Amino acid sequence: MAALPYLLFFASGFAALVYQVVWQRLLVIFSGSDIQSTTIIVAAFMAGLGCGSVVGGRVADRLSPTASLIGFAAAELAIGGFGFFSTSLYYDVLYQRLGHLTWSLESRAAILFASLLWPTFFMGVSLPLLARALTTTIERAAVVAGGLYGWNTLGAAFGAFATTWWMLPLYGLESCLQLGALLNLLAAAIAIPLAFRLRRLRADAAPVTVAVAGTRRAEGFTLPFAGWAVIYALTGFLALSLEIVWFRLMAVMQRSTAFTFGTLLALYLTGLGLGSLAGSALVRRTRRPGNAFLAMQAAVVLYAGLAVTLLIATLDEGRLLSSWVANAEPVDIAAAAAALRGSIHDLARLPDPFLVLYFGIPAILILPPTLMMGAAFPLLQRAVQTDLDRVGTRIGTLLMVNIAGAALGSFVTGWWCLDWLGTSGTLKLLVVMSVLFPLVQLVRSFGPLAPGRFAPIAAVIAASGVLFAWMPDAGALWASLHGARPVEILFGEDGSGVFVLKSERSVFRRRVTVFVNGATHSWIPYGGIHTVLGALPAFLHPDPRDVAVIGLGSGDTLFAIAGRKAIERLTCIEIVKPQLDTLERLHREQPYPGLQAILGDRRIEQVYGDGRLYLMQSRRQYDVIEADALWPTSAYAGNLYSHAYFTLLRDRLKPNGLAVSWAPTGRVRNTFINVFPYVLDYGDIVIGSREPIVFDAAAIRERLTDRGVGGRYAESGVDILALLAPYLDRRPQFYTPADDRSNQRDVNTDLFPKDEFGLPQSGSEP
Repeated sequence: MAALPYLLFFASGFAALVYQVVWQRLLVIFSGSDIQSTTIIVAAFMAGLGCGSVVGGRVADRLSPTASLIGFAAAELAIGGFGFFSTSLYYDVLYQRLGHLTWSLESRAAILFASLLWPTFFMGVSLPLLARALTTTIERAAVVAGGLYGWNTLGAAFGAFATTWWMLPLYGLESCLQLGALLNLLAAAIAIPLAFRLRRLRADAAPVTVAVAGTRRAEGFTLPFAGWAVIYALTGFLALSLEIVWFRLMAVMQRSTAFTFGTLLALYLTGLGLGSLAGSALVRRTRRPGNAFLAMQAAVVLYAGLAVTLLIATLDEGRLLSSWVANAEPVDIAAAAAALRGSIHDLARLPDPFLVLYFGIPAILILPPTLMMGAAFPLLQRAVQTDLDRVGTRIGTLLMVNIAGAALGSFVTGWWCLDWLGTSGTLKLLVVMSVLFPLVQLVRSFGPLAPGRFAPIAAVIAASGVLFAWMPDAGALWASLHGARPVEILFGEDGSGVFVLKSERSVFRRRVTVFVNGATHSWIPYGGIHTVLGALPAFLHPDPRDVAVIGLGSGDTLFAIAGRKAIERLTCIEIVKPQLDTLERLHREQPYPGLQAILGDRRIEQVYGDGRLYLMQSRRQYDVIEADALWPTSAYAGNLYSHAYFTLLRDRLKPNGLAVSWAPTGRVRNTFINVFPYVLDYGDIVIGSREPIVFDAAAIRERLTDRGVGGRYAESGVDILALLAPYLDRRPQFYTPADDRSNQRDVNTDLFPKDEFGLPQSGSEP
């Protein structure tokens, strides 16, 4: 009976992270996947939690324990009911009905906040209510609050991991939400009779155990409650800032796949949960909880900076690990995901690079500091909980200010620090901020400090200074994480992402590999599949005037499509902003005619933001639209390979316009063919239109041999006729409305992006 409330809160945490992972995907479709939108989504989620926490705390202190537990059940019902129908709100209403409207940043933020307020408010309400229901004496307040927080956070960790690796790949977004809702409803159904059961048990207990005065004095280092609240807000700021830094580093190392976010979030939450449970078990033995809390907060940031520094040093010296990082695709993530969903024998065959890059290194970086973060929560409760009548209020207020600090951290770090300081500079700033915790203790210690107490404070300050000087700069950081030396890369970084150009040698005179957020995208000089993707539709179309390309990368696709002189305007939409500036730097160091062609082309309009969102909100139509080639398992790649995305392309075409896509899987090909009535299927490339497509190889060759066209490509080392010959010498497979597509029903949708999660195609599909 005593363990049951904790198990209920575990299930509630599991459901909450199912919602967070799925809702973020749905809201990104509506608002875009750029840094501004994702930050607003995180902040809106946190704002609801914070509001719920403070209101729940105040309400809990006015209710009896039985009423508090019934209130918890009501909150679970409110969350579960919303979860069941949330797909309709976030996809059917926000995206399908309102997504085409152009919203200001402020309006978009207001919509996201309003849409998330109901469920997140009740999520925030739940911990203060349940903690008050289970706290019978003030001595147990820290133990109960820490235990509940720990089990809820562990449930969240399991929810993040299971959603990412099992539930989403097997069942899709909507079914995941329904499972989360069922867990909430189950928790509510058990909590209501449990409330009356607890009331009867307490009524039968000895009266003295109920009537004990619920006050005590704080021990050790103390502050007014408002002071602790300010410090806990600062810890929220630092925790979220560290989370952003860790995610940036690990996303680059793991090549930014669909599994990165959920896996790292699961590790982060596991540390918090286990730390909170450990802290709850030890807190009553801690004589000075305030001192221990401040020491742990300083240690969190110092360990984070030290671990990253040692990781870079290890990469520089260790050949095996460095070779994995240097590999363009160190892990077959689809095969690894299938193994995780398989049998015990499949798990035993997981490759070492996968285990090290996805679990080993992230665990070393993230688990120790998050364990300390989690253990600090019950310590803080021990320091501030001195009155049983204020337990709920103080829990709720502390959660609210911590969440507010975290939300502020997401904005400051994501929007400004990464822009101005980069990842390395941001981590150094956080290390400097760790000095604030010993300084607080120093300032509040009235009178002279004994040497034994001053020494630890001085040691923390000195350690921060030494670590700051030792930490790697941005060039060393990104070079190591790409398996190179600093002289072998050019890079650009801001809040939108990391763009790296890696040379085979210390001078940029040969092949240069292009990395976007760690993933290999293309190469310089040009002349591969990206060139074909650009040139083939450009010269297939009889008279293209207006063209849109999603993605810049090396500029290869843009260069190839711009070779058609008839084009009057070419819009390139890129989400990672530093790309163009870094390409310009490369051109200054290694002049290349292909780069010169796009950098000096006045027809090209460069737009920064989410490409799908841009097309959705734009009223313009185009003669040719295409996205640069993107690995199907990249994070959010499903948004550019889904049925709804291809439908959007179809609707933005002019008469006789062409939509183009790389077809890295049979399922992408199926999805494309199911959207467009007329399709040319080349196997690796598909071209679609609303009208019949005229394929005239002789006319295409004639256009390619027009004066100046062949020479433009030849200057950049591209034999365009030879490169396109395999696509012109054979007729592609044609599809018309009369053709049967019944055997091509295994497709990607926004609500089930199967390829992004590496789900094998059904055996009946071609």
